Amino acid sequence: MRLPDKRCIVLDMDGTIYMGDKPIEGAVAFVQRHWEDVDFFFLSNNTSKAPETYIKKLNGMGIPARREQLLSPVTPLVAFLEAEGIHTAYVVGNRDFVSDLRQRMPELKQQEEGAQAVILAYDTELTYEKLSRSALLLQKDDVRFLATHPDLVCPSPEGPLPDVGSFLALYATATGRRPERIFGKPDATLLSGLLQRYAPENMLMVGDRLSTDK
Repeated sequence: MRLPDKRCIVLDMDGTIYMGDKPIEGAVAFVQRHWEDVDFFFLSNNTSKAPETYIKKLNGMGIPARREQLLSPVTPLVAFLEAEGIHTAYVVGNRDFVSDLRQRMPELKQQEEGAQAVILAYDTELTYEKLSRSALLLQKDDVRFLATHPDLVCPSPEGPLPDVGSFLALYATATGRRPERIFGKPDATLLSGLLQRYAPENMLMVGDRLSTDK
């Protein structure tokens, strides 16, 4: 496909625009060169960082991204929680994720007591306490199980790191439970807003893994 045929380009970030804190120079140069030609959006399944962290990182690399250009699994997650009337959840996520979820859905009570669901994100501050409490909750049939994305590993300059998909294997072994919904790519729900604005043939998705970026 020729670039002039495209009106919207959705870019994965981890492993596509940068690796760790190091920009991938060709990718950054491409975005800068075509910034005025098409509408760019930036998508990451990685829920261990707040949106502001991603925007600051992209800006620091010379990409003038804005908050409204950032796509995250947290958006369809919140929509699902609201639609299903889930107002109490035990969250397995780091401080950035907990804070982002609280900003998007302040009415959600993040607590173990009376939890209607366990929400699993990419928790880079994971503890055995979180694992054990959430596993005990998942032994209750009326507690729902939700995950932000399916990635087995997260890329890093030192090599792949365990991500939510790897955590899910642990939960399946310990509890026999698998999530009823996983919200990150390749779930097309993540792009539903863009698909209302652009025809699919006018969109281009760029990523580093066929398992999630196809």
